[in-house]
Parts: sequence; structure tokens; C-alpha cells
Amino acid sequence: MASSSTRTRPVKRSRVRRVGESAFGALLVVRLVVMGLLALLLLAGGVWTSWNTAQYAMLAKVHERGTMTVVACGEERCTGPYVPTAGDGKRRAKVSLVESVAPAKGGKVEVTVKPGTTQAVRTGPAGILHACVPFAGALLLAALVVAGGMRFRRTAWVMGLLGAALLGAAFTATL
Repeated sequence: MASSSTRTRPVKRSRVRRVGESAFGALLVVRLVVMGLLALLLLAGGVWTSWNTAQYAMLAKVHERGTMTVVACGEERCTGPYVPTAGDGKRRAKVSLVESVAPAKGGKVEVTVKPGTTQAVRTGPAGILHACVPFAGALLLAALVVAGGMRFRRTAWVMGLLGAALLGAAFTATL
């Protein structure tokens, strides 16, 4: 039989130590909440920025839809004439399209024109994927915050891989 002297009794910790442990736990919770809010802010910014172009690329807000022929390309944008496919639009001598989604000089591409501007947005899968590039970047940045600040490594890997896959898909779709 074991004697009563071999049993261990819980050691009483001082009040200061218990308060310190509670404060440390509270700091861990605050860190988790702040990093979570930062990750959500990054993702919300990426969605907001992507939606400004994606709504036209997905034809959610279609005002004018047609074809653009690339005539000249500058450093960031390509220009050319625009011919509407439906009867509701008007021909334009010059509209501009982001160079990264434009075909080679002389190529034709389906676009929609943003209302009140001469800016064209490519439609179809390539246009949608190009519009999602800011969201893909936000996924990559949020993955770093989730991994480093929240210590959710698996979630961060999934977010990072999704962001990288979206960037890769956008790159290959515009080739």
C-alpha cells in the first residue's frame, strides 16, 4: 500500500503568477483576433478590387459588348477600334485594353466597355481570371498572416496554394 506521503498535492501558485498566466493567455487571444481581422481585411480588399473589373468580365453589368481589334500596344495598355456585337452599342474608333490580356497586334478579342469610359474589359474565362488576380494576391498575403500570426499552418497552406493556382490559371489563360 502506498503511504499518504507519496501522493502529490497540487502546488498553490501565487496570486501574481496566476494573474501573469491569465494576462499571457489574454494576449494570445488578442493576437489571434488581431491577425484574423488583418487576414479578413486583406481578403476583403482583394475581393473588392477584383470585383471592380470582374463584374464587367462576367457580364454582370453589361452595357456595351463587342469586339476590339488590337492596333497598337503601349507599355501598359493596347488600343484599337471597337465594334459592338449587339445593336445597343456604338462603334468607337479607339478603346483601350490592359496589355496583359490583349492578343497580339491585329488580333481580335471579345470585350465589354465600361460605361462612360473608353476602357475595355476582356470577357470570358481569360477576362474573369485576369480580374481575379488581386484576390489571388490577397490570398497569398493573407496566407502569410494566417501562418505567422495565427499559427494555422494547414489553413495557410491551402490559402497560399489556392492563390498560387489562381495566379497560374490567370497567367496561362491570357497566353
